Amino acid sequence: MTSVGTTGNAATASILIAHEVGLHARPSVKLTKLAKTFASKIELSLSDAGPWIDAKSIVKVMAFKAAKGTTLHFRADGDDSQAALAALVDLVRRDFDEGHGDG
Repeated sequence: MTSVGTTGNAATASILIAHEVGLHARPSVKLTKLAKTFASKIELSLSDAGPWIDAKSIVKVMAFKAAKGTTLHFRADGDDSQAALAALVDLVRRDFDEGHGDG
């Protein structure tokens, strides 16, 4: 499930976590590193009503402990907000690029 909305320079999006162990250490690092590549203010929540945390803060994102099956809600404000949320939603959709077996 993915939803996206925009108003001016602000954008919102949500996506279901399918990663087997949720938003643990490696996915958290990947998410925050990607968020930091954008100038927009990017926030993350487990509910569209909040509370919201800074998606660029590894400490806050790791403390979130979002499990598999949780919907992540993103909101961004800035000139690149739409691109930022599109990239973050795509990262989650790609299972944080960890969807490969152990080989």
